[in-house]
Amino acid sequence: MKAALLVALFSALLLTGCTSGEKKATELLETARFEEKQNNREHAQKLYEEIIKKYPDSATAKEAAGRLNELKQTKP
Repeated sequence: MKAALLVALFSALLLTGCTSGEKKATELLETARFEEKQNNREHAQKLYEEIIKKYPDSATAKEAAGRLNELKQTKP
């Protein structure tokens, strides 16, 4: 019984950690989008690069990579 409780607690902690990382990645993505809208391309690019570096396997990183590629291809 105690082992099952420990496994459940450990699983909950792992899930919370993953959710926290995803939340941070999403917040960075939203900030980068805002920076783009404010015509601050340099800062937006840095934020997209940070997302890709810190959260490389996330869907957020894939979206950030797409935006970063688009920013690099277009002139301000």
